[in-house]
Amino acid sequence: MSVGSRSWIAATLAFAAFAFAPAVSFAQSWPQRPVRFILPFGPGSGADTAARLLVDHLKTHWGQPVVVEGRPGGDGLISIRAVTQGKDDHILFFGPTSAFVVHPYTHENLPYNPETDLLPVAGIAKVQIAIGVPTALGVKSLKDFVAMAKAAPEKISYGVAPGFSEFVFNGFLRENGLKIAKVPYRDITQSPADVSLGRLQLSMLSFAAMRSQAQTGNLTVLAMNDTERTDIAPDVPSVVEQGFPNLVASPVLGVMGPREMSMEARQRAAAGVLEALKNKDVIEGLRRSGQPAAPMGVAAFDAAVKDQQARVVRIAKILGMARKK
Repeated sequence: MSVGSRSWIAATLAFAAFAFAPAVSFAQSWPQRPVRFILPFGPGSGADTAARLLVDHLKTHWGQPVVVEGRPGGDGLISIRAVTQGKDDHILFFGPTSAFVVHPYTHENLPYNPETDLLPVAGIAKVQIAIGVPTALGVKSLKDFVAMAKAAPEKISYGVAPGFSEFVFNGFLRENGLKIAKVPYRDITQSPADVSLGRLQLSMLSFAAMRSQAQTGNLTVLAMNDTERTDIAPDVPSVVEQGFPNLVASPVLGVMGPREMSMEARQRAAAGVLEALKNKDVIEGLRRSGQPAAPMGVAAFDAAVKDQQARVVRIAKILGMARKK
């Protein structure tokens, strides 16, 4: 082989290495700067508790600081807009799937494309949803509540977490012929305090956000929105046990990335989350907050999101709702 041929081959290999280096380097170097978790709820929420349990471990795994930022309000759209319009794969949505799966049925002009603008990264925990009422109300079961609401609807008001939980609760109201007043909250985590004070007659949101008020004795957890009793509240019957199967609401808490986030970056991010979820303190912290760990990589979390979207379709039929977006 001539000197010229060897030089040509060397130059070709050097060019190829240069041409492919950025893609490989990018995939292997995520994250390159601090990561921001944007939450659809404020302090004290289940999502906030989970995020703060994970941040120190993720900082170690990712080698970058992790910032937790709550942006409640707007039916979850404020937080989602911050992620999708940021166009930055270091700005991630951190919250339950319930915060966005119903948007195509509840909003005509969404500021994002539900099909392409939020990409599943990793599942973290199963969110335990609960129904709380004032202890002073004297209600002992969901059937008691339905009877009371039918007898005196003008005296009953409720607050419910936006998104999937509200969708499910609206189906419950329709099926039982209830017409009671919804109290809107910018931050639904404030509603258990109002229940404890008797200013609100029912609150439905994460057990994590309700637990502290239940411990005061002024709020009674009437039901867990699951198929069976859970070990975090073994004395509380499930909605299925009480005869209301369509009230089941158990979203998955997880991380979603913007459309600009490559599959390689998503997998690297997921690897860090899954590694953090092996820590015993994290697992126990999630359990205590009413959110048992449910580690999922990209593919498994994607399947969980699709499963909940299919459930939304079934409830939409009960409500007579058509997809708007």
